[in-house]
Amino acid sequence: MASVKLTNVKKIYDKNVVAVHDFNLEIHDKEFVVFVGPSGCGKSTTLRMIAGLEDISEGTVEIDGEVVNDLQPKDRGIAMVFQNYALYPHMTVYDNIAFSLRLQKMPEDVIYEKVTNAAEILGITEYLMRKPRALSGGQRQRVAIGRAMVRDSKVFLMDEPLSNLDAKLRNQMRSEIILLRQKLDTTFIYVTHDQTEAMTLADRIVIMKDGFIMQVGSPDEVFDMPDNLFVAEFIGAPKMNIIKTKLVCEGGKYYVTPFGAKIAVDGDKGKELANRKAPGGDILLGVRPEHIQLATAADHAIPCTLVVDEMMGSELHLHVDTEDGTRLIVRVPTLDLDKDQRKTLVAGAKLYITFEGKAMHLFNPETEKNLLT
Repeated sequence: MASVKLTNVKKIYDKNVVAVHDFNLEIHDKEFVVFVGPSGCGKSTTLRMIAGLEDISEGTVEIDGEVVNDLQPKDRGIAMVFQNYALYPHMTVYDNIAFSLRLQKMPEDVIYEKVTNAAEILGITEYLMRKPRALSGGQRQRVAIGRAMVRDSKVFLMDEPLSNLDAKLRNQMRSEIILLRQKLDTTFIYVTHDQTEAMTLADRIVIMKDGFIMQVGSPDEVFDMPDNLFVAEFIGAPKMNIIKTKLVCEGGKYYVTPFGAKIAVDGDKGKELANRKAPGGDILLGVRPEHIQLATAADHAIPCTLVVDEMMGSELHLHVDTEDGTRLIVRVPTLDLDKDQRKTLVAGAKLYITFEGKAMHLFNPETEKNLLT
């Protein structure tokens, strides 16, 4: 088992193109850390530097206290699972899993025990004599994971291992990776562009953009208290609604004034603004779709017009326009609606919405930083 530490790590390509900027992170023994971000943010490049598949331009990578910058991948005590499985098509599943062990000149009886144990854990025992072409995508991914498992590595690295699978199989494989982590009880570093994977798998999430770390925290931390606007919009589906408005202070209490409404910033957030004696002025107000409720005009709520409704099964996603043309998304559990209410939710319908002050996120419009972090 091992910790991983990255100190001032940079990746610079030709013509001074910086792919990763001054990356600093310590990953603890047996921790499951997920790097997440949009395409081109540097997450896979960082993983490949840890693996030794990319040279490190500046800084150091340590595994189990040893600087590994100059070590070959095979000498780093890591095992990697790739996006495209990287299986040998002419070999059976058994031989694919056993390949690295045979390179180490292990006795065949030891290889047999390791391969069959891994196959049993992954539920692929019946496929050991098949070739990869006879397997489904999910089965191939299990083979790729099995090949990594038998190496008894200190650290598991996984580079978007589920991205080639369909949605249903991705959901199934996510739960299998959680169970695998419990069985192996080792250090995992996992790369994905899918924030749902990050939220469900990680002990800590590293959110990246343009080669920079935007925030590191537990799934609860990055969801409940995003450091900046990018994190706020990236984490959560559908993404957070962002509204240009003003923050005002009256009698020691804070309010926001979206679309002519006046909503108190209450709870801990209101107290924190008061403690900091926050100035009023222009802000960006963030509200998640699930924190907006349908209301009535009598509630002094915000009037809007329904543009599109998406039926998602257990909930509706209502796309609405406010009177100034701002588009918002509202998530409404279908159980909260009776049949008559559901019939009224058609394009062009007049609706009213509201939300509570404790559900708000407040951002500086210039720096895009959270006012409360």
